[in-house]
Amino acid sequence: MPNVHTSNRTIPPRWAIRRLLPGLSLALALMAGCSSMPPKKEAPPPKGDPAALTVVAEIALERGDCKGAAESYAKAAEVGAASLARRASEVALACEHLPAAWESVSRWRALAPTDREANAMYAAVALKLYRIPEARAAINDFSKAPPAAARGKAAGESGQVDDAGAADDSGPAAGGRDKSPGKEGPGRKPGQPDASLTALTALLLEQSDAPTVLTAMSGTLESASSSPESLSLLGELSLNAYDAQRAERYAQQALERNPNDFAAKRVLARAYVMRGDATKAIATAREAMRDDPSHSTFDLAEVLTELDRVEEAHQELERLRSAKAPTGEIDRRLALLAFGAGDMKEAQQRFAELASGSQANEAALLYLADIAARDGDTDAAIAGYRRLYDSSVALPARSRAASLLLARSDRKEALTLLDDYASEHPESEFELTLAKAHLLADHGEAEAGLTLLSTALERHPSHPSIEYDRAVILEQAGRVHDSVTALEHLLTVRTDDPTLLNALGYTLADHNLELTHAESLIRRALVVMPDNPAALDSLGWVRFRQGDSKTAVATLERAYYISHDSEIAAHWGEALWVSGQHQQARKVWAAALARTPDSQHLKATLARFLPDAK
Repeated sequence: MPNVHTSNRTIPPRWAIRRLLPGLSLALALMAGCSSMPPKKEAPPPKGDPAALTVVAEIALERGDCKGAAESYAKAAEVGAASLARRASEVALACEHLPAAWESVSRWRALAPTDREANAMYAAVALKLYRIPEARAAINDFSKAPPAAARGKAAGESGQVDDAGAADDSGPAAGGRDKSPGKEGPGRKPGQPDASLTALTALLLEQSDAPTVLTAMSGTLESASSSPESLSLLGELSLNAYDAQRAERYAQQALERNPNDFAAKRVLARAYVMRGDATKAIATAREAMRDDPSHSTFDLAEVLTELDRVEEAHQELERLRSAKAPTGEIDRRLALLAFGAGDMKEAQQRFAELASGSQANEAALLYLADIAARDGDTDAAIAGYRRLYDSSVALPARSRAASLLLARSDRKEALTLLDDYASEHPESEFELTLAKAHLLADHGEAEAGLTLLSTALERHPSHPSIEYDRAVILEQAGRVHDSVTALEHLLTVRTDDPTLLNALGYTLADHNLELTHAESLIRRALVVMPDNPAALDSLGWVRFRQGDSKTAVATLERAYYISHDSEIAAHWGEALWVSGQHQQARKVWAAALARTPDSQHLKATLARFLPDAK
């Protein structure tokens, strides 16, 4: 199947609808009636009447017709003022109707070219559509626009009701507009990026993957006059995009401008980790802790954890306890350390202590349920997840419970868990549809998952996330040719998208198809994200399929070092085994199985090579 295990998906997971701009919260509130029920169609309003179109759009929202609302608002925006185009953009993006969002936000930006919020939203939609030049232009305009540019003046209405009757309710009382990407934080020094630049970066990462965001932002922020903060931001983006060499370069440039930049030192340490230079990573973390202990208390522990030096990380955390570091944070990190290392006994004890503390710890309860699931105690796991059905972690809790219920053929209850949440939180309909489709496919109902996605495409036309997930599930359904065709079609629009290049290359390699072409696709992906463990796994796997076990082993070992993913471990062990290194293969598989005992891919590989193993 396409290389989409957890560490391999560079398209961000979409578990919960995010706040894009503060005004979007109003759009979500007005979507309270949105559902997958067929909407009742309204007679079309007079063409070119923004007031009538706005009324139709609002009625559509109330009746659950999110698509109709987005399209009506887009038509109204064509002839309305900037404030109406803003509203249309927010509704369309909240409805995940990207064609309407693009029309509306293009209109908004044309009417208000110096409005930072307009440029931020435009860049976000452009990146979702992989229109990188357009996104880059908007980011550039965002960075040059006056930080305090009044949206009212740009709209020509200064907060009044516009010609379509839409009130400007985007002030702080409507959701804290002062913290949006269009506002500048207080006390900013000349040459430094304001807080809104960081907010813009977060917004773009919510809508696209890190390599794409980095490609769009680097041209704006990368200059001889860039501040250390801007360079550190690019370094962080580079790490998220799995480009350690680039991250190191940005961090070094930031430190040349400000040797005490703690953010740059943190980036530098993590870049060394990704590149496999443990000595420099540890030395940099120690230096950061010495020079800025208030910001870098846990830097060494984090580096040791990422290096998989579990015992040393444990010792460092206990040292910090004796040094009077925050006890709660130490206990949390120790619990996560044990869980990540596969020591479920210690993890269970530590999470239980966190969960029984004076403050409710929903994350700890979620981990306890996960541990029960790993131990095979399905009833206890479901009971644990049930406690969290209405919590801040409701979506992952319900999804994991649904997966367990599907595994024991309780399909109705499993889907009801997600449907009930969707009825109470209609703004999550998009994410829940994708989750349901994958859950069904993962439990042998790929065709049912594909049906869900086909229906979703009617509500969210030409949505790249749905089309990508459809390609993934087509492969799971055994329709490899259709999956390849779907990925190739996506690549005609998103020509250089490294996620798609990697997915198509891996799909071809996994099915022994066009191996030379598959390798070229994967190598193109690696140009953009050279340290991405998914793409490295794909490269190792295609080399293995071509009979080059030696190269495959080295590449897969590097991929596993970065992510410790069980599917990569399965591939690495298989390459070792075929090359005659049976003992080493057993060690790799055993270590990975201890970390993720429920990995189906790993279990399937072991069954082929060690059928008598338990």
